[in-house]
Amino acid sequence: MRRLDGKVILVAGAGGIGGGLARRFAAEGARVVLGDIDPTIAEEAVSDIAKSGGEARAITLDGADEASVAAAVATCREAYGGLDGLHANFATLADEPGDRGILELPLEVFDFTQRVNMRGYYLCTRAALPALLERGGGAIVYTSSIAAYTGPPSQVAYAMAKAAGHALMRHVASRYGAAGIRANIIAPGMTLHERVEAGLTPEFLEVMKSAALIKSRFGRPEDIAAMSALLMSDEGSYITGQAICIDGGMTMRA
Repeated sequence: MRRLDGKVILVAGAGGIGGGLARRFAAEGARVVLGDIDPTIAEEAVSDIAKSGGEARAITLDGADEASVAAAVATCREAYGGLDGLHANFATLADEPGDRGILELPLEVFDFTQRVNMRGYYLCTRAALPALLERGGGAIVYTSSIAAYTGPPSQVAYAMAKAAGHALMRHVASRYGAAGIRANIIAPGMTLHERVEAGLTPEFLEVMKSAALIKSRFGRPEDIAAMSALLMSDEGSYITGQAICIDGGMTMRA
């Protein structure tokens, strides 16, 4: 089912979940611009897309740099004629060294985490909105984390940055909804991909599995991509302002 035929989507952040997003969007007919601060990560996914008959471009994208973000949107316009969707997928890893409790958290680690996560989403949103408005509307999806809800005893900088994304999403949805802009945020739980698997112990994985309601497996990038594809498509045209947890039930409220 090609729900995204004719759409141009910018995926900002190619690592882990980002590659899955780009592959799914292309498989559903979108033309994809995939950017990452490490262009080789984006190039790998774009190569896979090309082999499958899809259309995509890999670019260098530093989400915390205003000129780099502007250039990414310009690439969408120049290569494909405009922009219909943005999925902002920047992230430091949740286990960033030094991101502990607030009394132990070095200021430089806090600043770095906010720069990658919060500043990146802010700059991408500012750059993408005019291009989306030129098309008469479009969709923005952000990747958050269940850390924005759970209040972990460590990783305070990461949790704060992800929670800020929820406020930005709601602002965009409320201010620009009448102009045809939809904004939503996806909060994944434990999602296994190449960026995180190497650092996880069997003991930690067992703890995470025990906390979820679905115990047969962990999340995969494809789970996030499936939801984002819906939100980018016309089938998701009445969904906006929502935070959607894809976490195997880990944050379910009674």
